[in-house]
Amino acid sequence: MERVTGIGGIFFKSSNPKSLGDWYKKHLGLDVTDWGGALFRWGGDGSTRGTTVWSPFSEDTTYMEPGKSPFMINFRVADLESLLAALRSEGCTVMEKSESSEQGKFGWVIDLDGNKIELWEPAPGY
Repeated sequence: MERVTGIGGIFFKSSNPKSLGDWYKKHLGLDVTDWGGALFRWGGDGSTRGTTVWSPFSEDTTYMEPGKSPFMINFRVADLESLLAALRSEGCTVMEKSESSEQGKFGWVIDLDGNKIELWEPAPGY
């Protein structure tokens, strides 16, 4: 079974996400959007091969809980349900909650260091 197919996103806490986004835009050339993050399109602009998201979150977000770190990595996966089942059978700490949206299916696992890792099976076009 194919597991991780790429990095879907890097999410981290910031005391001032707007100012931080402005800094990255000015100094590193990131195309920070109105929602505060940047998309890196695999294959360049206009490509539908996939994206990787860079996004600062407010420092008081609870989205990364129960993880212990101020960041979360999102991995693209081929088959979320099969991967979650395999991780459970391997004794990993898999969060019970999973979600589906127009972007695809999401699930979470906690790694050995207590980091919450997001697993994403993208919908077509993402």
